[in-house]
Amino acid sequence: MATIYATDRLVVRDWTQEPADLDRVFDMYSRPEVVRFLNVPLFPLRDRAGAAETVRRWQARNAIFGAGYGIWAVQRRDNDLVVGTTMLKPLPGTDEAKLTDDIEVGWHLHPDSWGQGYATEAARGAIERGFALGVDEIYAVVSPGNEASMRVARRIGMTAIGRRTSWYGGEELETFVLRRPCRISDSGRDS
Repeated sequence: MATIYATDRLVVRDWTQEPADLDRVFDMYSRPEVVRFLNVPLFPLRDRAGAAETVRRWQARNAIFGAGYGIWAVQRRDNDLVVGTTMLKPLPGTDEAKLTDDIEVGWHLHPDSWGQGYATEAARGAIERGFALGVDEIYAVVSPGNEASMRVARRIGMTAIGRRTSWYGGEELETFVLRRPCRISDSGRDS
């Protein structure tokens, strides 16, 4: 399993069809407290076959997203426990079959890993990756009422810009944005 990126405490990597990954996907995405804000027809998962299908879909999407983007597993360095999912990917438009040029950072964590800063740490790493790829703006979209995810978005320096219906089939979502900091290049011009 190749590392996509790493942080102080975490390794971010592709999800696999290995039994341990499928068990964790099933355990996480079968829980109402995890999926209640996700508008995904497959969730909550009902069996391990649903977990395998979810990972297969993520793998197929990662291939479509292109280099640098994906939906990935977040694993602790110290004990290899997968704590959740993070993503850096193009947002689907109002027609969900079509991807936009807008890039999303997101996170879903297993309840046994909530409140430990893993979402913040994984999201910061994804944002750094996005800016290194040349992305100028990164969005987080959050279902209204999901206060925990809104706190994470603010903690990573994102600015709330209100509710928008630009993505995910027109679903109304709280929207946050973080713009890439301008840097002064060696020539003295902004880059």
